[in-house]
Amino acid sequence: MSAFLARNRAPLYAFAIALAVYAIVTGPRMLRQSSDPHFATQAAAWLDGRVDLESWKGDDPAKVDEVRLADGTLARGRFLTSRKAFRRFGGDEVPTAGVTKLRTLHYVSFPPFPSVLLLPQAMIHGARANDVVPTLLLAALAPALLLVLLRRLREVGLSARTPCEDAWLAALLAFGTVFFFSAVQGRVWFTAHIVGVVLALGYAWASIEAAHPFVAGLALALATVTRTPMLFMFPFFVLEAFRVSREHAHTPNDRRAWLTRRALCFALPLVLVGLAAAWYNHARFGEFAEFGHSYLAVRQQAQIEQHGLFDLHYLGRNLAVLLTLLPEFSLAPPFISISGHGLALWVTTPAFLLLLWPRERGPLFRTLWLTILGVAVWSLTYQNSGWVQFGYRFSLDYTVFLVLLLATSGPPLGRVAKALIVAGIVVNLFGAVTFARHEQFYRWRQPPDYGCVVPN
Repeated sequence: MSAFLARNRAPLYAFAIALAVYAIVTGPRMLRQSSDPHFATQAAAWLDGRVDLESWKGDDPAKVDEVRLADGTLARGRFLTSRKAFRRFGGDEVPTAGVTKLRTLHYVSFPPFPSVLLLPQAMIHGARANDVVPTLLLAALAPALLLVLLRRLREVGLSARTPCEDAWLAALLAFGTVFFFSAVQGRVWFTAHIVGVVLALGYAWASIEAAHPFVAGLALALATVTRTPMLFMFPFFVLEAFRVSREHAHTPNDRRAWLTRRALCFALPLVLVGLAAAWYNHARFGEFAEFGHSYLAVRQQAQIEQHGLFDLHYLGRNLAVLLTLLPEFSLAPPFISISGHGLALWVTTPAFLLLLWPRERGPLFRTLWLTILGVAVWSLTYQNSGWVQFGYRFSLDYTVFLVLLLATSGPPLGRVAKALIVAGIVVNLFGAVTFARHEQFYRWRQPPDYGCVVPN
């Protein structure tokens, strides 16, 4: 134990500091359940033997209508808003004439792994389980795990950063990105992001030199059933395995055997978790690949019916949110106003601008960029921009890999880099303190623009 504590003193300090800061900023929120406790409610429903919810609390319900068709048969599906039709499970559509609605079932469409983590709370408090404190505890793990990951990169020669520079990068992740404001909410969307980041850190650590393929596959699988686009982090492990395979093989046959063993260990947890997720989807929505977002009862439902959940139609809007949104300043109180779509990524985390001038292109440079692009393309073509948010929260699906780029390819962390990190901490402290508490700083009362123009 003493050896463990000596080796991990810095990560333990990082956990304690992050937890203290998050707790202070969260304040009274810790004493009660959040306004959108979907994961806690789902955990309680499981304990009652249900996959649907007896009652609904919060935004973004997934609604399934149970109806009697004109021929007398029972069916489940949803009424379409864009035309007079009822879409049954499986995709068949029938005219609404003669269709009688019997009841509406409510489901949590958000992938279920965070609900698994809240089961202990639900066993004690039921549907009233506190979802804020577990989110804080998980968030505080992130900078600690990042320090362990960065130490691993340094030990295998993939990072030349010093322990002091690693500490700056841990501070960047914990307080200088939109992870900060997400950590202190406890609501369904933000809890999912926190869990996703923690799993991404575990996945990246296990993927270095493909050293722990089963752990990498398990972390990737659990991340996928937390934030679906994170499935496309898989290039990091795959490309790392190919990169180091030559070092573990003297002949082509040895290399193939080494890669095959790694691939099987990596794929096993993905298959097992995937089968469980497919069964769960089918039990709720009658389709193995339908996790429920198609049944969201939201204002952009007609748009989803026309273009689907993912389409290039949404790309312009999402690129604008990612790259161009700035705060509005005025001479009258409250002096600053932020769109409900949030702020551009480089505004909330200006240190990421350093990636435009990489110090060098090390062995992980292409691997990391391919991983980032593989994940980002899904949020950039998704029907929602992340509304309502302080900054572009979907970037958290790949923020860990942006930080790893800074660790392995960025310029030295001199005065400019540290000033950018501090600036990001200041910006995100403002977001963590004000978001969902001081609404005078935000413009989200008007309906959002879900077209392809630059958002307000």
